[in-house]
Amino acid sequence: MKKILTVLIAAGALLSAAGCSAPQMSNAETCARVKTVVSAPTASSDKAGMTRLANQIRPIKATSSDDLKGPLQAIIDFLDESARENPDSGKLQDLKAKYAEAGQTYTAICGGGQ
Repeated sequence: MKKILTVLIAAGALLSAAGCSAPQMSNAETCARVKTVVSAPTASSDKAGMTRLANQIRPIKATSSDDLKGPLQAIIDFLDESARENPDSGKLQDLKAKYAEAGQTYTAICGGGQ
């Protein structure tokens, strides 16, 4: 009886989570949300600021447009590694290149003035 109840609860949770997922945003909506986060005063270049910025971008990436999912993940990865106590310099160099490419993609999609 307990197993059946557990299965039913798990199935209900999955169904409710699937029904409550946010719709995917357009490029314009994604750009607007990222712009709001990046222009906030908490977006500083110290380790705590990088962690806050990455944590604010994560929920945007979850519902972002397909064009910006990859670039946002590259930005999050770079911020996470940069904010570590002892970042791996080799990994950071690789992520830095992907971060720069993500910035170019973001600028191309969202425009430099945004």
